[in-house]
Amino acid sequence: MINIKNLTKTYGSFKAVDNLSFHINKGEIVGLLGPNGAGKTTTMKIITCFMPATEGEVKIAGLDVKKDPLKIRQLIGYLPENAPLYPELNVLEYLGYIAGIRKIPFFERKDAIEKVIRLCGLENKKRSEIYELSKGYKQRVGLAQVLIHDPEILVLDEPTNGLDPNQIIEIRELIKKIGKKKTVILSSHILSEVEATSDRVLIINNGKIVASGTPGELREQSTNSGKSIVHLQVEGSPKSLVVAKMEKLKGVKKVSAKQGEKRGILAVKIESEGGLDLRKPLVHHVIKNKFELLEMTREEVSLEDVFIKLTKK
Repeated sequence: MINIKNLTKTYGSFKAVDNLSFHINKGEIVGLLGPNGAGKTTTMKIITCFMPATEGEVKIAGLDVKKDPLKIRQLIGYLPENAPLYPELNVLEYLGYIAGIRKIPFFERKDAIEKVIRLCGLENKKRSEIYELSKGYKQRVGLAQVLIHDPEILVLDEPTNGLDPNQIIEIRELIKKIGKKKTVILSSHILSEVEATSDRVLIINNGKIVASGTPGELREQSTNSGKSIVHLQVEGSPKSLVVAKMEKLKGVKKVSAKQGEKRGILAVKIESEGGLDLRKPLVHHVIKNKFELLEMTREEVSLEDVFIKLTKK
């Protein structure tokens, strides 16, 4: 559905986008994740034909953005970071205006407007002036105008920026609902948002893709290339003995122990390299050495850990 090859955008000597290549399949929700200034918005503006590329090829549903920008715009619904709303209009008036711009036939406009109002949960606000709405409802109006012409592709730039936690959850669920029938590309620097909504994640830093995969795949890749940590709680054994015995286990890189919250309980931290999962051999080792094991947990790698690792300067 979206094919990008060697995309580059420069401003003088500065490269905002640096030789990007990726593909988005029909029906996928793909998140562009990256710090501020990584090149996410520039990439989206090129995809939506708001900005020309310096180099590279961008094709949307087989159409070239250089040759067929008007046709591509008909296929896309684009929500920029700051939704272009007219605050003096009410919701119905605004959506009617957008329907006219989108050249929806007059006799079809009422049905199109009612459909997006239902989908975006605006039934109780359709006669409200936009300036009266909360930011969450304004964002819903922005999504409604994106959807009114029933586009195949949605491009959403920071769709939950500035919303409170409840509003974020509402918009996130709405995006997931919409994404069941659309191809969606959304950008964000909020990791939880991308993880909750996206089938696949592209992490961009300094205009380049530094990682690609599902959230689970990215965590697994990070684990396998780094250290794995297991935490134990052991009761009734001397600290020096526990550390000495654990250090002898194959695959262990480092062992540290400290007094736990309760007297007589040790909190033991065991590190291994290369993502090696030591839980099973540790259980056998604990039994062999007759330690009283109260608890064992493996420290999981979060998407935030992956993000920090790949984007830190």
